[in-house]
Amino acid sequence: MRLDGKQMIADPFFYWCAIPAVLIIGMAKGGFGGGIAVISVPLMSLAVAPTQAVAILLPLLIIMDLVAVWSFRGQWSKTNLLYTLPGAIFGVLIGTLTFHFFSEDAIRLLIGVIALVFCLNYWFQPASKKAKQPNCWRGNFWGTIAGFTSFGIHAGGPPISVYLLPQNMEKRLLMGTFAVFFCIVNWVKLIPYTWLGMIDSSNVMTSIALIPIAPIGVRLGYYLLHRIDETTVYRLCYFFLSLVALKLLWEGAKGIAS
Repeated sequence: MRLDGKQMIADPFFYWCAIPAVLIIGMAKGGFGGGIAVISVPLMSLAVAPTQAVAILLPLLIIMDLVAVWSFRGQWSKTNLLYTLPGAIFGVLIGTLTFHFFSEDAIRLLIGVIALVFCLNYWFQPASKKAKQPNCWRGNFWGTIAGFTSFGIHAGGPPISVYLLPQNMEKRLLMGTFAVFFCIVNWVKLIPYTWLGMIDSSNVMTSIALIPIAPIGVRLGYYLLHRIDETTVYRLCYFFLSLVALKLLWEGAKGIAS
């Protein structure tokens, strides 16, 4: 961590964006809403630079992961973890080595494109087919993409979902596998984030201020998992995500063009 004397973020608009973002990603970690966690970084990017948004969120994600692993303790697919984690770590390495090639406007544009693709995939995805079996090559391919997008914008959920969801696992087994996968990936990401200087005093203190929201979101998601119809929540979240994606696309393209 860089002890640079920077102060915690005090802008009220940042917290208007950050608190819902942390709650949403926490609820996803708790098993409710899954892919809606992708909205968190784009939402926070409305108030701060994307690189700062991901740095602030990482310590919170680690706390949420620990709560999620405890909530789904003993319920995960060891085979799928063996088939996806090597690729995910490789994806984090790719993200680390390519980090300095992207400007903030380019990152905004990338976030906007990825978020919009996820929205279109949600709205137009084909009906589910016969359950697939775990596969090492397919698992590591999607694990690599998940590791890369998780490193850049904490959006590893949708890529790894492409691999896991077609297996039609029991809901708690699926969520437990997600929990362990991202717990390991996020701890690995802490190394390059620190090396790249993204974990500075301002980001850490802001993370600390948001810590009380993190376990609330996870436990709320776990509570709602069996009590609320997810369809309406998904539709609303992806609708708002599409609006945020379009705004980031506009800002990123305008910044690159200027």
